[in-house]
Amino acid sequence: MQRFIITVAAAGLLATGVNAQSAQNGSHNPVVKDGSPKTIAAPAKGANSFTENQARGRFAKAGYSSLSKLTKANGLWQGTAMKGGKQLSVMLDYKGNITAH
Repeated sequence: MQRFIITVAAAGLLATGVNAQSAQNGSHNPVVKDGSPKTIAAPAKGANSFTENQARGRFAKAGYSSLSKLTKANGLWQGTAMKGGKQLSVMLDYKGNITAH
């Protein structure tokens, strides 16, 4: 009987750990990025620590070419670039997200 109680208690602890782990996997943490650039509607405001070369690399990885001289203002890297045959104003926020208009 004692062995049965220990077995049931151990199974309960294992099931609780699995549930807690799957809840963490489905959570959204905007600070943790997968590294791929995302195009969004509006840039996030905040201090930007990307260097100009890193910013250029993010734009290139997202498919932008002919990038003009980039300037950094209000925490955003800004410039113009070509994508899909169109010249666009582009911005890169501190999270690595790209905004194009």
